[in-house]
Amino acid sequence: MDGTVRKHIVISAVNIRKGGTLTVLRDCLAYLSGKKDWQVTALVHDRKLCDFPGISYIEIPWSSKSWLRRLWCEYVSMGRISRKLPEVDLWFSLHDTTPRVRARRQAVYCHTSFPFLKTRRQDWKMDYKIPAFARFTRYAYRMNVRRNSYLVVQQDWMRKGLSGLTGFPEQRIIVAPPAFSLPEISGSATDELIFLYPSTPDCHKNFEVFCEASRMLEERVGRGRFRSVITLDGSENRYSRWLKARFGGVSSVDFRGYLSKEELRNYYGLAGCLVFPSRIETWGLPISEFLPSGKPMILSDLPYAHETAAGAKQVAFFPCDDPAALSERMQELLEGRMGAFREVERKNTAEPRANGWEELFGILTEE
Repeated sequence: MDGTVRKHIVISAVNIRKGGTLTVLRDCLAYLSGKKDWQVTALVHDRKLCDFPGISYIEIPWSSKSWLRRLWCEYVSMGRISRKLPEVDLWFSLHDTTPRVRARRQAVYCHTSFPFLKTRRQDWKMDYKIPAFARFTRYAYRMNVRRNSYLVVQQDWMRKGLSGLTGFPEQRIIVAPPAFSLPEISGSATDELIFLYPSTPDCHKNFEVFCEASRMLEERVGRGRFRSVITLDGSENRYSRWLKARFGGVSSVDFRGYLSKEELRNYYGLAGCLVFPSRIETWGLPISEFLPSGKPMILSDLPYAHETAAGAKQVAFFPCDDPAALSERMQELLEGRMGAFREVERKNTAEPRANGWEELFGILTEE
């Protein structure tokens, strides 16, 4: 034993079980697993989801069973756990909330952009959990936020938004873009122009605007000129069933259903254009995945899309609530008129900014 005092870092992630947040958790613990001079404790839903050597785990599977249990876990149980652990140098919560814990320093990774979602009456009908969660997170982000030394976000627009929402200074909100491996796109575009929108069947994804734009375009140019592929089949939930009932008769709308990673890579190759009309995103991964192809994209004219598409050569933006405007952009591309498509400028992001986990933890743990 050399007598070196190791820093003790707690990663709190009890509600992370799938999707992009689970990828972030795994990447985070994979990095910390190699830090032999740090003692790392991870609070997780299930260790099997993110098992790495050199890390101590505390499993809390009951937290995800309801919002009330989540709140009890965050604001009661974690405080009790923190008092039983060896002194904590950094308590890093990876899921939006700030627990009241015993720690020298706290930080929160703010994943969800839902506090900035402009909800609609129809959202409550399609899936009440989404607008309810949007309202909940507006309060959750504010609760105990001043206990943190830093907040962590993926994009600069969210840094500005969170600062305005919570009063937390921008100078202590770190922009840390996610790291991901881009798929190798295979195949090439077909003679029939394919517009592709790959996403999950959630009401804020705004499939209805894409489907309505396709219906309008089909009325103007006729059938067989193009195909609009969406990655739901109309059976997944109330929202997708409503979409199928309303647009199932539009011949150009292809309810393709869920695509595996390999199938999606193939469609990236076949598609002549990516359409992404989502009303809110933390990042918008399909934009990043499609960007290296160099092919055109038509995106919501929202801050997340402008940041994610930075560097793309052929992008047209449209108001996300305007299917007529989207239909016009689609027709222009179909007819080879590219005046609305232009390069998206890269902008420098102010500090603090972290590219990768090493830079991020360097900021979070600096004395």
